[in-house]
Amino acid sequence: MSGPTVPGPDPALRPAAEQLLAGRVHDRAGRAQEAMAAYEAGRHLAVESGERAVQVEAGRRLGVLHHRGGDPVRARELCHQSYLGAISLGDAVLAGEALNALAGFAFEAGEMAIARRTWDHALSLAGVSGALHGRIEQNLGIIANVMGDHEAAMAHYRRSLDSFERAGDDRGRAIAYHNLGKIATQRGDLEDADICFERSAGLATATGDVHLEGLCELNRAELSHARQQFGDAMRRAEAALTIFERLGAPRNKSGAYKLLGMVYRDTGRPALAEERLRAAAALAVETGCLLDEADASRELALLHQGQGRNQDALTMLNHAHGLFNRIDARVDVVDIAGRMGGLEATFLAVVREWGQSIESADHYTFGHCERVARYAVAVGGVLGLGAMELTTLRLGAYLHDVGKVRVPHEILNKPGRLTEEEFEIIKLHPVHGVELLKGVEFPWDLRPIVRWHHEKLDGTGYPDRLRGDEIPLGAQIIGIVDVFDALTTNRSYRGAMSREAALAELTRCRHWWRAEVYDAFMASVGGSGRVWEEPVRG
Repeated sequence: MSGPTVPGPDPALRPAAEQLLAGRVHDRAGRAQEAMAAYEAGRHLAVESGERAVQVEAGRRLGVLHHRGGDPVRARELCHQSYLGAISLGDAVLAGEALNALAGFAFEAGEMAIARRTWDHALSLAGVSGALHGRIEQNLGIIANVMGDHEAAMAHYRRSLDSFERAGDDRGRAIAYHNLGKIATQRGDLEDADICFERSAGLATATGDVHLEGLCELNRAELSHARQQFGDAMRRAEAALTIFERLGAPRNKSGAYKLLGMVYRDTGRPALAEERLRAAAALAVETGCLLDEADASRELALLHQGQGRNQDALTMLNHAHGLFNRIDARVDVVDIAGRMGGLEATFLAVVREWGQSIESADHYTFGHCERVARYAVAVGGVLGLGAMELTTLRLGAYLHDVGKVRVPHEILNKPGRLTEEEFEIIKLHPVHGVELLKGVEFPWDLRPIVRWHHEKLDGTGYPDRLRGDEIPLGAQIIGIVDVFDALTTNRSYRGAMSREAALAELTRCRHWWRAEVYDAFMASVGGSGRVWEEPVRG
């Protein structure tokens, strides 16, 4: 795609301003190296001629190009210099432009609070500059959207569109339509999103903004993927990737690779999917974009889950979880909280599948982990445990018997009593479970539950013969509900007990558990038979 030609010398312009204009034309046409050379030349000429406003403007635009090319340190340095130069000139609009760029850098680095404060300051400097006012409103809309306030985001985007209309800024209108399309996508209004992206792409082409053309292609590829139109999604993502490759825009390439990986995953080509998703994550690391790295890691986890690679999936999920935690510690970043919620739901799904895959070897115990999880959450609810502790119980319940995969099948399914030697082998399954989890990091500490759910207060449990308060509360809870479910279900070596008989047996053995754990069990699972459920959180 050819861009606009560079205009010839304008007798009304001084050399520094001519270079600045040439750089802007190259920039919009996606000729990054030529734009950088022109901005550098304009900056040096402006220093020599004393044209400080041109020096400030060229420095800021050069900083934006460095950021796009993956050099965030130099980008911030140039834009900060531009801000200081604009302040010394008393030019509020140029100062606002520099702050607008710096806020964008902070946003992409996950520094949400800094970005919002900087954009608010930039807006106060924008004054009568309609185009700058429009750009800052756009950016405030983006951050409101990230924080989950879609109504505020929509209001910012519409105000920005009005500002660009008044200023006659077609490129600004193109960006406004692009962001309105993003909001429509998030709301599930794919038709409206398509219209907005089409308008944005048309204006981007008319103004020679190749970068925005690439973004529109990528966003329309996402729409096609959502509609399961995988061929169109791949074609558009490849077109966007070609544009970003030409522009030298590694962060945008990361987004294109991620989408291609998702398409390959969803069309049954896992090797290609993994290659593209790992490329997306690597580019995100290179550009310091935590959001993109976290998203790519989550998509890789879903790929591994579909392949039955549960440990790999959990490793990637934990990596993504850590990245989202690093993005911003503020509790009001609602969208990050929403992403974390989705991530934790995926954690739960992977762990549940892993637990069920273990049970599938023994039809007598199928469904055991699911019931133990439900009972454990019920007991934890009566004890007043918080959301984090309840999640730990639930996940620990799914994996408490993971070590049984190392116990021979003929022992696990042996009818009748086990020999002493066979029981010693069974008693090793908690140790095997911890060994299997050694290579998997979790945001929740599940290992104490896996290793010690068979320990008893009187020291007669296994594998470590812990006593009293040495046994963690979570392991005690899983221990009592594990015994109850084992007693009330058919096993290879005996039939199920009645509920009443099982409760009587637990009462006889109540000295194995803390009094508060036994009482909470009896008040929930052992009481009316109705199990306390964890409240649904929006």
